[in-house]
Amino acid sequence: MTQVEQPTYTADEMMAVAAARRLRNGTVCFVGIGLPSQAANLARTTHAPECVLVYESGTIGAKPEHLPLSIGDGELAESADAVVSVPEIFGYWLQGGWIDVGFLGAAQIDRRGNLNSTVIGDYDSPRVRLPGAGGAPEIAAMCRETFVMLRHEPRAFVEELDFLTTPGKGVTCVVTDLGVLEPADAGELTLTELHPGVTVDQALEATGWDLRVIEDPRRGKPPTRDELAALRALKPANGDTVAR
Repeated sequence: MTQVEQPTYTADEMMAVAAARRLRNGTVCFVGIGLPSQAANLARTTHAPECVLVYESGTIGAKPEHLPLSIGDGELAESADAVVSVPEIFGYWLQGGWIDVGFLGAAQIDRRGNLNSTVIGDYDSPRVRLPGAGGAPEIAAMCRETFVMLRHEPRAFVEELDFLTTPGKGVTCVVTDLGVLEPADAGELTLTELHPGVTVDQALEATGWDLRVIEDPRRGKPPTRDELAALRALKPANGDTVAR
């Protein structure tokens, strides 16, 4: 019997697939640019075609054929069911409790899911000044669930944030290029799932605090050929790299 060769994939592709699999059909999802947009659009084009994607710019039910380069990408408006003002997105749709899942990224995260997207270093004299909060605090507070996506490395998973941008109380899972973390006792993030080929030791070494791990972490399945094909078909129309 001929053995079927498994498709090759990158760590970012595994992360996008793992996050997409957590979205159910019909979910109303507040989407960020970059990896969150990859995951949400992958879900929409595969197992969850009735996902409603909402972008901060005011587009509701966007169905882009290519990953948007920013929330102002024209294809979001062209493919949306409706376009409303930014105040309406936040004042009615988000604060009104209509959003099931919010997707966030960040530069830093701590053990309780608190996020920093403001500065690296001292606030008054930072080494790096980041984009800032945007709508992240409201998204984390008002969505029924909040998914965070970021690469798992010590400079991102820190013992203490350089700046608290978004409280982590609403974070329900963190999907990284190594696995999945979920809040457990007292809200502390705990490793519950590992991606194929990743070890617990790798996750521990990539974390700036003493990471908790459940006794027998789940083992995620590798991306299927169909998932990879759908994900790769979403690349930006001009071939540029999507902002992370």
